[in-house]
Amino acid sequence: MALIIVISRLFGVLARRLGQPAVIGEILGGILVGPTLFHGALTDALFPMEIRPHLGTLANVGLVIFMFFVGLEFDSSRLRGSGRIAGVTAFGSAVLPFVLGMPLGLYLMRTHESANDVAFVLFIGIAVSVTAFPVLARIITDRGMQGSRIAALSLSAAAVCDLAAWTALAAVQGMVSGDGHGWWMLLMVPYALVLFWARPLLRRMIARAKPGSPLPSSVFTTLLVGALASAALTQVIGLHFVIGAFLFGLIVPRPERPAHYEGLLERTQNLTVLLLPMYFVTSGMKVDLAAMGMSDLRDFALVMLVAITGKFGGTWLAVRSQGMPARDSAVLATLMNTRGLTELIALGVGLEAGLLDERLYAVFVLMAVITTAMTGPLLKRLTGQGDVAPLGATPLAVRAEPAKPQKQETSS
Repeated sequence: MALIIVISRLFGVLARRLGQPAVIGEILGGILVGPTLFHGALTDALFPMEIRPHLGTLANVGLVIFMFFVGLEFDSSRLRGSGRIAGVTAFGSAVLPFVLGMPLGLYLMRTHESANDVAFVLFIGIAVSVTAFPVLARIITDRGMQGSRIAALSLSAAAVCDLAAWTALAAVQGMVSGDGHGWWMLLMVPYALVLFWARPLLRRMIARAKPGSPLPSSVFTTLLVGALASAALTQVIGLHFVIGAFLFGLIVPRPERPAHYEGLLERTQNLTVLLLPMYFVTSGMKVDLAAMGMSDLRDFALVMLVAITGKFGGTWLAVRSQGMPARDSAVLATLMNTRGLTELIALGVGLEAGLLDERLYAVFVLMAVITTAMTGPLLKRLTGQGDVAPLGATPLAVRAEPAKPQKQETSS
């Protein structure tokens, strides 16, 4: 664990020095300690076979807590403030890559075996449609864009895309559930009702916290137990455990006092700092870039073409239809092309469900890393500077009228 955390931190710091999100370095660090270098000899020396199942267990716990954190960070008030254009942006950003991804899936199906052909095609459409909401939020904060209209629109649209992606992923995974647990899917509706019934109970529990003091440990422990239990129950139902953790994070009411909310996020994030690097390494052990042949490189080039064309083109066309200037539209499309860790988690679900083989998994992981790494340089090129906050400062689809000359004041 100590070694993994050090590797993750070092590569994360290196990525930030290069102007990239830390998650890019952490993912690359996980890949480089995998079989990509020295034909797996480094992996065998650092992480012997007998300890890997334990690392996988820790990685799963870290993944549950991270998805709970993603649900906690989801702010529905962003959707109310963004109006029609945020919905149009989300629609264009999700639908066009999904539509382009289905013929891509049909092409890839010829050379890659899958547990279910229909689910495979749908999964490829989902995989090229993902936008990483948490990574996008970090990029916007790092570049000082929080106050811009484009930042609000991109976060709103990315939140909708995330919800749609996890919902679609749950449905696709249900299609390949052939282990006798298919009928448990009928319990998903009452289970969701139980979650929302628990929401007022959680609200009353959080409201008892004293103002001016940190959120009590008992409250945090209860929420953590709820996230773990929700993850376990969705796994019993036949869905991936990340769905349950995400759902529980969504239904947790936001504390009214900002200090309590920030404290809850900070405690949760501290746990992910410890455990999530295990997921980077266990995921990296499944990626062997050195074994990629010419056919894999052709698949990679095609995946990159569809992913970037669909995501960038769909977003750009959608916001242009609402009257946004071309440059602002390109900036927003660049932000929506960010994938990062959310893509990696979705790919892990596909790999476990038998929808992806390890060769195709490596191709899509490489696509996720490159499309996320593209965001910073493209933003700098489009704006000509590091800060893009002035862009989109005025309401979209409304041209600002020339300012009327103001009457100068004179002193007597």
